[in-house]
Amino acid sequence: MQASKQYADGGFMNTYQPSVQRVPEGRPTLADLMFRGERRTPARPLPTHDPRETWASPVETGLRATWLGHSTVLLEIDGHRILTDPVWGARVSPLPFLGPKRFQPVPVAIDALPPLDAVLISHDHYDHLDYPSIRALAKLRVPFVTSLGVGLHLEAWGVPAERIVELDWWERITLPSGLTISAAPAHHYSGRGLRDRNVTLWSSFALRGERHAVFFSGDTGLSPAFAEIGRRLGPFDLVMLEVGACHPAWGNIHLGPDNALKAWEQLGSGRFLPVHWGTFNLAMHPWAQPADVLLTQAPEGLVMPRLGEPVEPARFEVVEPWWLWGTAANWQDAGLPALPARE
Repeated sequence: MQASKQYADGGFMNTYQPSVQRVPEGRPTLADLMFRGERRTPARPLPTHDPRETWASPVETGLRATWLGHSTVLLEIDGHRILTDPVWGARVSPLPFLGPKRFQPVPVAIDALPPLDAVLISHDHYDHLDYPSIRALAKLRVPFVTSLGVGLHLEAWGVPAERIVELDWWERITLPSGLTISAAPAHHYSGRGLRDRNVTLWSSFALRGERHAVFFSGDTGLSPAFAEIGRRLGPFDLVMLEVGACHPAWGNIHLGPDNALKAWEQLGSGRFLPVHWGTFNLAMHPWAQPADVLLTQAPEGLVMPRLGEPVEPARFEVVEPWWLWGTAANWQDAGLPALPARE
């Protein structure tokens, strides 16, 4: 790890200058995050889809994605299956009884997943590296690909060392199945406690199969790295960028919807699947605000399926604002049409 260009003075650091500076004034306190703000959780259970029947059918275009909540996506790309930042736990917190709680269960259990070719872990924060999920996935004998240093967590939780691959930025590995996974820069930080800040690295990732390529941002702020990633690892058919849990005080480490659109433009290609939203109460903004902003500013090119709904980006045509179902206590009184059932 110490040979990494991102490592200095006992920890990892961001080596790209952020394009957005954080606003230190108004930084939310712990009390703010726990008790203040309006409409931070859905007013009713969100519409979901059971993906198992679709997963059993062929991927006709070669690329299919199933958003399972927050940054957890099952990617099917040219015959390979990759699971990103798997979080099935009820809370993203060091304490099982306190901290941000999931709005509702994941649409499908871990033991109902199809066979996986790899699990991808971007960094070690609780909403991306989840202890009970890793313990369950360790039993599946699937390889894990992650950032430098994160493997120590995985080993401690039951993943054999021989099934862990750690990558530095711009390093890559080709899986036995033939899929290439490249680590790329992100502007963020790491740590799960008071004494391990930046002991492990944080990354974005690019996945390339025989015909298709996908970019996964992990957690990151906006930086010139996006344009370089597009040049070196693109073009992409699908980009998955974080859009939620944002605040002006965190402007250099989280994108939010506005900067996600800028990052998408700098990457230069691909349909846009927003992640890192709609699952946990992690910031002061209304829970559905990122989706509202994106639909208003970029109605073309967005891929925004319901929870658990497998979609092939090349065939995704119109965004249905399904999240509106969770923003009004009474759907009819809000003057909104009934949300149709989807099989």
